[in-house]
Amino acid sequence: MTPQELAAKTGEVIGVSDWFEVTQERINMFADATGDHQFIHIDEEKAKHTPFGGTIAHGFLTLSLLPVLGAMTSGARVDGIKMGVNYGGNKTRFISPVRAGKRVRAHTKLLELVEKRPGQWQQTNEITIEIEGEDKPALICEWITLFFV
Repeated sequence: MTPQELAAKTGEVIGVSDWFEVTQERINMFADATGDHQFIHIDEEKAKHTPFGGTIAHGFLTLSLLPVLGAMTSGARVDGIKMGVNYGGNKTRFISPVRAGKRVRAHTKLLELVEKRPGQWQQTNEITIEIEGEDKPALICEWITLFFV
């Protein structure tokens, strides 16, 4: 579709990703990459004695899944994109922890699509990351990307 056709979908959910498992191995690798080795993320025995009942993913790990979940999303897509980049976020709220072994998926709602320069578009989405089998989402964020056609 064209950027203009996508813009006509403002206010709509434009895609839902496939499910993605957040494994303990991924949590451990994220801990190593960021230096955040708090026991609630990596020590399965100690974490059993917390209100979480086991290890949980870092909030920033959950946020960092946006690209992989985006790639796994079917739905509205602009044809002919040459490049896309993260521009930032307006809001991010970590609602519920993602326990190791749980699956998550993203729901993407288009909030705004604006042409900033010829061929350069700024897209603002509300993204909700759902946790399979849970009432509350892991996070809700307002995320901005730029893409070039």
